[in-house]
Amino acid sequence: MARVLVVDDDPAIREVLVAYLAREGHEVLEADSGEAALHQAVGADLVVLDLMLPGLDGWRVAEILRARDPELPILMLTARGEEEERVRGFELGADDYVTKPFSPRELVARVRALLRRAGHRDELVYGGLVIRPKERRVYLDGREVPLSKLEFDLLLVLAQHPGMAYPRERLLERVWGADFFGVDRVVDVHIASLRKKLGDDPESPRFIETVRGVGYRFREGAR
Repeated sequence: MARVLVVDDDPAIREVLVAYLAREGHEVLEADSGEAALHQAVGADLVVLDLMLPGLDGWRVAEILRARDPELPILMLTARGEEEERVRGFELGADDYVTKPFSPRELVARVRALLRRAGHRDELVYGGLVIRPKERRVYLDGREVPLSKLEFDLLLVLAQHPGMAYPRERLLERVWGADFFGVDRVVDVHIASLRKKLGDDPESPRFIETVRGVGYRFREGAR
């Protein structure tokens, strides 16, 4: 499951996309303006972005999102189909482009492909560690590791982008949600529990590294 943000000022289009994406098992967020999109995008795994928005248009939203998170997949959605518009979209960092009117099934397939490329695969394998997102199961050296929901979500977020340093605040947003008002310490507690279950030594980590003064990252080349 991924968290997908649908940005469009047409409620009918949002309703259709929400229904199709939810049927795929995704958590779907909605925004009807550029300003709302920037707020809702915190913690999103992919953004479906209409370009013709009131106020802050999709071009500017894409530019800000790309500067904020270079890894965030963006699928642009617009009534414009001219080549120069598509080129401009890709130059701003769009990963894909769909022109209205569109087939919801095709758009969902494109979302699936973008998420797969971004790391939302059926199975993530790092040496002896196997993570199966759809089944929400984790195996280490052939044995299943029982994790709580939060521990699993925390591991998945980190493992989907090896080498990326995640600040504690970002992990709170991605795992606990933007409305969570707890303290950063809760991340440390869950990381400690996760490490213990994975047999991960903080001083010589096999999987989860501490980035001092920042947060945590999943070790590149984990074995």
